[in-house]
Amino acid sequence: MGRTLSHVIGFDDAPFQRGWRGDVLVVGAVYAGSRLDGVISTRVRRDGVNSTTRLIECLTGSKYFAQLQAILLQGIAFAGFNVIDLDRLHRATGLPVLVIARRRPDLAAIRRALLEKVPGGARKWRLIEAAGPMTPLAGLYCQPVGLSPARAERLIRRLQIHGQLPEPLRVAHMIAGGVTTGESRHRA
Repeated sequence: MGRTLSHVIGFDDAPFQRGWRGDVLVVGAVYAGSRLDGVISTRVRRDGVNSTTRLIECLTGSKYFAQLQAILLQGIAFAGFNVIDLDRLHRATGLPVLVIARRRPDLAAIRRALLEKVPGGARKWRLIEAAGPMTPLAGLYCQPVGLSPARAERLIRRLQIHGQLPEPLRVAHMIAGGVTTGESRHRA
């Protein structure tokens, strides 16, 4: 059965203008049980290739890292198509990684966009394929790495405090939006 994963971090990226080509803020909300314990952040390049490296640096350089037991990601890519290598993130941190989305992604549209419009799109598409299919769990779509689907579902359900999205992701979304635009606007 395994012990309860009580110390988790949820990452989401900040909103950005459609034509923006620079770095985009990524915020991590650190939770101890149901309590917000801290916030960390980094920046990743719009449609770039540095999201995995930046997350690893941000996590392993944080004072919270020693207590963390799982990483939650709002999608497999930040800042447009800066795709995260889930296996590398899992291996480098030693932590289970759980990608979460509200809706099943349109993989055909993502593949088309990556291969036709994004530099390095073929490599990014391979990372998405390597992550495996998104599984319906707890009313969401998830890709667990280093965590069984049953354990991932228990974690999600425990963190669904103020809505369907796990609290660390909901709060990371609100902080990223508020810091970037002056106030948080949309639901996570």
